[in-house]
Amino acid sequence: MYFANDKAELLSTELMLQKTGLALMQEMLNGHLPAPPISRVLGYHLYAVEDGRAVFRGTPTFDATNPMGTVHGGWYGTLLDSAMACAVMTKVPRGSLYTTLEYKINIIRSIPLDTEVECVGLIDHAGRSTAVASGEIRGCKDGRLYATGSTTCIIMDMSKR
Repeated sequence: MYFANDKAELLSTELMLQKTGLALMQEMLNGHLPAPPISRVLGYHLYAVEDGRAVFRGTPTFDATNPMGTVHGGWYGTLLDSAMACAVMTKVPRGSLYTTLEYKINIIRSIPLDTEVECVGLIDHAGRSTAVASGEIRGCKDGRLYATGSTTCIIMDMSKR
């Protein structure tokens, strides 16, 4: 992670526009660029990345529970949004940025606390201005399906602004 004055920093827009999304994701995976702070806070990390595919692994702890003591839906949503959107990011060309327009999740069953899960995001379509991806959260040990999701993202060519 990058630090300046003892504070973690985000990537600059200028740096992001100089590289393809896949190159940025590969540099994050290799530790040459910082991971987003949200991944540290919620206990997950980028595990693998390739063209059209992003994999995160994480383990929900007590800090991710709702008042009923189960894993909060926002934890599922954030993990799925990260994997699906980062799959989209692998398709973003140099000079462009992207953002999530909408996403939907389906929670199949509760993830037991302290269970390591893997979330895979896959590209379904990547065009000039929009991309669609899907994702799944499964248990690392048993492959059990915990949630699915889908997203639509907008790809913005910043050279035309």
